[in-house]
Amino acid sequence: MLLIRCPYCDEERPELEFRNAGEAHIARSTNIAGESDDDFEKFFFIRANPKGVIYERWRHIHGCARFFNAVRDTVTDKFVMTYKAGEPKPAKLPGAAK
Repeated sequence: MLLIRCPYCDEERPELEFRNAGEAHIARSTNIAGESDDDFEKFFFIRANPKGVIYERWRHIHGCARFFNAVRDTVTDKFVMTYKAGEPKPAKLPGAAK
């Protein structure tokens, strides 16, 4: 079973308590109504799907119900770290080479 650490509850819980909420740290338009259809499609539907480390938003729906960010490796499906929503993207990941 995959365990995910909620940074608000400060404990690891089974993956069934969580839902993925997409890519994290996306710059949202300040004037979404003024976007062209093509730009809106790119913002709303088109996402990167890289192999390796990605930054995602998750929600602890069967716990505190709060959103948080996670760093996950798509190759191993392991969570590198989690951190509270609103915090900046980590400059250095745990265990990364110096």
